[in-house]
Amino acid sequence: MSQEQLAVQQARKAFLTGRSKPLDFRTQQLKNLKRFITERQKEIIDALKRDLNKSENATLFYELLGLEGEINLALSKLSEWAAPRPVNKNLLTISDEVFIQPEPLGVVLIIGAWNYPIAVTLQPLVGAIAAGNAAVVKPSEVSAHTAKVMELLPLYLDPEMYPVVIGGVPETQELLKQRFDHIFYTGSSTVGKVVMEAAAHHLTPVTLELGGKSPCYIDKDCDLKIACRRITWGKYVNCGQTCIAPDYILCEPSIQNKVVEEIKKCIKEFYTEDPKTFRDYGRIINQRHFKRIMALMEDSTVAVGGENDESQCYIAPTVLKDVIPESKVMQEEIFGPVLPIVPVNGVNEAIQFINEREKPLVLYVFSSSKKVIKQIIAETSSGGLLANDCLVHFTISDLPFGGVGNSGIGHYHGKYTFDQLSHLRGCLIKKLSMERVNQVRYPPHSVEKVRWARLLLLKQVNLGRWRQLAHAAMLAALAAFVIRRFLR
Repeated sequence: MSQEQLAVQQARKAFLTGRSKPLDFRTQQLKNLKRFITERQKEIIDALKRDLNKSENATLFYELLGLEGEINLALSKLSEWAAPRPVNKNLLTISDEVFIQPEPLGVVLIIGAWNYPIAVTLQPLVGAIAAGNAAVVKPSEVSAHTAKVMELLPLYLDPEMYPVVIGGVPETQELLKQRFDHIFYTGSSTVGKVVMEAAAHHLTPVTLELGGKSPCYIDKDCDLKIACRRITWGKYVNCGQTCIAPDYILCEPSIQNKVVEEIKKCIKEFYTEDPKTFRDYGRIINQRHFKRIMALMEDSTVAVGGENDESQCYIAPTVLKDVIPESKVMQEEIFGPVLPIVPVNGVNEAIQFINEREKPLVLYVFSSSKKVIKQIIAETSSGGLLANDCLVHFTISDLPFGGVGNSGIGHYHGKYTFDQLSHLRGCLIKKLSMERVNQVRYPPHSVEKVRWARLLLLKQVNLGRWRQLAHAAMLAALAAFVIRRFLR
């Protein structure tokens, strides 16, 4: 039996004991996960420095802060999320118990990504634990040093319930042959298709957090200085290796040079004259990705940056201008510090350009006009939309985060992760009484029975509204009683 088969087998055996279902167990495991990121913070920081040249503060800011927030939210809301959820009734079920009961799916496979290897691997794990599942964790082998740190997870979590599998493509392929109750994958669309195909053999549901080319439209009437400042931050953080980074800019030719100049100023402000020596500017993950990104720029005009050093996997923050749709850089997600500008003639042409391509993970629009923003919302489709900023929608746990079409399937964050990794079981508990009411459904059927069925089944009863009316009536009666006593 392979290591991967053994890990899945022990996780399922542990789940079948039922010990992950009590909320006390889930709470303790979440606290242990929080303890892992606290006690192993130095190892995490050192590993990410070696993998991606992330500084200590960048690791705290972009990897650990949001993860800690997700754990804290799950701990504070767990009893509420896991509780039965009442639903509206009809007249036929007015005296019955009708509710949704979230229950664990079983064993979840979590396949992490290398660009934010702690955050995007452990955030789904928070939801899996909170929902009462077992989970097999597969960190990305590309960020090898961080994967070694992830091997320490079983020292903190139940080692049978939450095993960690380390390895590359062969190990992942072996895992995908096993039966899971849900697969949560973060990465490229190409591998996402492989994951979905493997899941189909067992009819396993999937969450695919993918990516794509996220457009950024800049309206000519917006504050270009502020817009470019926020775009510069969103694009070049983590050396552009962010699935929700703005992939390219759409703007009118009349403002293109101004956009270039403003971004150039911001690059200098954020990363100094020499980003290569600046502590908060990262590196491309490996030479294969370095060569891929450099090849994408071959047929385009560099307006800013372009400096590179293959030995260090360094590419300077770069802006390309007058980019045409047929250029190499527009054929795939860049996933690096290269920002093409594609000139378009206004918002309508921008919308057409976006709609002619795959639906992106996020769509950015910078405009002072609510009309323009609402038009883009109404006439496009994307996983998310953010107006007048970049990336920050990822930080809001009450917003579902995920793609649509080629950019992903499913969503997560906060309660959405809990629900994604739960089976929302519909429950109805009737009494063995009031049988006369049920006569309407028993044969022989008649016109009168259909009439009664229409009343009983189609009339929705909002018990919350009835409770409010009853409460108001009680208060009115009490007030009348007090007034009468007072007047006497």
